[in-house]
Amino acid sequence: MGFQTLLVANRGEIACRIIRAAKALGLRSVALYSEADVQSLHVLHADEAIAIGPAAAAQSYLDVDKVLAAAKASGAGAVHPGYGFLSENPEFAERCEAAGLAFVGPRPEHIRAFGLKHEARRIAKENGVPLLPGTELLSDLDTALHEATRIGYPVMLKSTAGGGGIGMAVCNDAAELSARYASVQRLAKGNFSHSGVFLEKFVARARHIEVQIFGDGAGRILCLGERDCSSQRRNQKVIEETPAPHLSDAQRVALREAATKLGKAVNYRSAGTVEYVFDADSGEFYFLEVNTRLQVEHCVTEEVFGVDLLGFMLRLAQGDSSMFDREYTPKGHAIQARIYAEDPARNYQPCSGLLTEVRFPTDARIETWVEAGVEVSANYDPMIAKLIVYGEDREDAVAKLKTALDATRIGGIETNLDFLRQIASSHSFDCGRMITRSLAELSVAARGMEVLEAGTQTTVQDYPGRLGYWDVGIPPSGPMDSISLRLANRAVGNDEGAPALEITVAGPTLRFRSAAIVALTGAPVAALLDGAPVEMFVPVQVDAGQTLKVGLATDLGTRTYLAVRGGFDIPAYLGSCSTFTLGGFGGHGGRALRTGDVLHVRPADASTLPTRIPEQVRPAMTHQWQIGVLIGPHAAPDFFTDEDIQVFFGSEYTVHHNSARTGVRLIGPKPNWARADGGEAGLHPSNIHDNAYAIGTVDFTGDMPIILGPDGPSLGGFVCPATVIEGELWKIGQLRPGDSVRFVALDADTAAARKVEQDRQIATLKPQKLHDSIVPPQPAVIARANHVTYRQAGDRYLLVE
Repeated sequence: MGFQTLLVANRGEIACRIIRAAKALGLRSVALYSEADVQSLHVLHADEAIAIGPAAAAQSYLDVDKVLAAAKASGAGAVHPGYGFLSENPEFAERCEAAGLAFVGPRPEHIRAFGLKHEARRIAKENGVPLLPGTELLSDLDTALHEATRIGYPVMLKSTAGGGGIGMAVCNDAAELSARYASVQRLAKGNFSHSGVFLEKFVARARHIEVQIFGDGAGRILCLGERDCSSQRRNQKVIEETPAPHLSDAQRVALREAATKLGKAVNYRSAGTVEYVFDADSGEFYFLEVNTRLQVEHCVTEEVFGVDLLGFMLRLAQGDSSMFDREYTPKGHAIQARIYAEDPARNYQPCSGLLTEVRFPTDARIETWVEAGVEVSANYDPMIAKLIVYGEDREDAVAKLKTALDATRIGGIETNLDFLRQIASSHSFDCGRMITRSLAELSVAARGMEVLEAGTQTTVQDYPGRLGYWDVGIPPSGPMDSISLRLANRAVGNDEGAPALEITVAGPTLRFRSAAIVALTGAPVAALLDGAPVEMFVPVQVDAGQTLKVGLATDLGTRTYLAVRGGFDIPAYLGSCSTFTLGGFGGHGGRALRTGDVLHVRPADASTLPTRIPEQVRPAMTHQWQIGVLIGPHAAPDFFTDEDIQVFFGSEYTVHHNSARTGVRLIGPKPNWARADGGEAGLHPSNIHDNAYAIGTVDFTGDMPIILGPDGPSLGGFVCPATVIEGELWKIGQLRPGDSVRFVALDADTAAARKVEQDRQIATLKPQKLHDSIVPPQPAVIARANHVTYRQAGDRYLLVE
């Protein structure tokens, strides 16, 4: 039986892995995807991709009719179910065969035989495989209590269907068994449509050992060694390895022989895994269950035995059984770590959101379905990647695992990466003595801070922002008040450009998972650390577990800045960590902070120390602002009258309530204009053909002036009579609705001196005398030559027409 097109009836990293295996055999692959998985790499890598329905698995990946319809529409001759979803559904396997599709996996009767754990125990018993003391299916609670007394507490109450640690409960006495019996039944019924439960003796110091088998369906069984899967949290595997450490040759042989015997007893076909409970104290092992599918951890077996299990499955489904004609000898040691989108510090709560950084080491095997820019959905299993390392021996593999985990970076959402690093460095793992409860006894070392309340608009910004992309429409972003952000970093001993928080009007509430040193600068706010007032512009020690509440900005200013020693650990995007919310990139998830976010902190530079910011160098907040500008790029006589320019500099403007990082709107006198309309550019005199804007330019949109901010447009069709000089840009970040603004015309030399003096003041924390050279209004046009007009656009830009 042959086929040329394979339907991949799964998602995530296993779908990507199946597609690669198919391509290696010259097969065409067809991927299925739900609405939530449109960005998944398996969709990108397949030869064809078919949308199968909404995000909910029941309406997409678990809908047998939709899967079979997609197979028919694509002309597929085979279906690979991967693991999870329909992989151990015998009815699905039967319907595939009835539709003329090769089901790449065990036969339906194998799935049925081992699908219910109590039936699997019966088969194991008939074939002499060691069993834990246990029961058949229980009829009621009274029977369970009687049997538990016979077996002896503690016992494990288990659902006969399903897996993944769902429907299992350890009961130490009759009271616990009575309390948990009904809930385990409900879990089993709800998750697996089968409420049957049974009891097994609970082994307190247990290891989870499994053996990989592969059968031809006619009695031949390949036994490809054992794996240790004891590193588990809540019965969910986290790290797996092969060969299992600290087993004698006799134990390995017994484990493998029992698995082979079980496979031969049913003429098992394709990939399967026989799982055991291994008593770490006695060295005895007991049958646990058979997984009638490919396992998540199959990669470590492939590395050590030099095989392609997925390739084996596809070849066997085509009638090729030549893989049984040779022997396979293990070599070296392999370890796999599962990377989950979850927060170990919050009881392993799954996390979803935008991945802003995904970086894996090149010297490790990576199985994943994500890349930077992919949205992780909350609809499926939280595993986003598997990291596999191979070494000459276990010591070598453990060292490579630590190095690979340290080199891996995933940003935007919480993952278990730090927890994996902690496990890899633990004594129990390092010496290969993990048991299934080891991780439960390992305290999670959390770092960073949790966002309990996000505030009005809190974003990550760095100085000077995202430079070099203005010509393609990407603004610099960065802090609206750069002086306050730079001083916040100086206060905690950071480089002045380290990522910090920009807080607008109302601040966040942050709970610190680890000790930190922070500083608040900018607009004064009422901030409390566990109820105690926090002084502004002063480094403050925060202990793990404490909560910092940044309240409302007081009467002066709009934006407050929070720096943490070391700086926030944010991936750079286009050279900056600054958030551009309109573009959806940079900062934390490309957006303002939300309740539930977790912020991490970079290691601090020990060569610099925290310091108090002297009052003389702190930016002065007011309600009556004077802002220095240079004339241009558009002024009199081309666009405005001389009287308009005099009014512009002689008038007091009021800050409009509709102001933001894109621009600050002002209320003031309307110009008379030097022309009746904009000509070909539009009816209003403010209209011109699109021209490049400068940051801080005063843009007349109609009759209303707007000071363009760091997130503003790079191109527009309105005239700009003046541009804020760089040394005064910080002021637009603190303009508050209702504040008054007067523009002061300066010359270019003063503008340059102002910036130099400002930078020196931040670097030395010593006050500098800032000289003003107020000048009368000057022409905006610097020169005209050869049909080119050169217009002054502040002290950083020149507009060339």
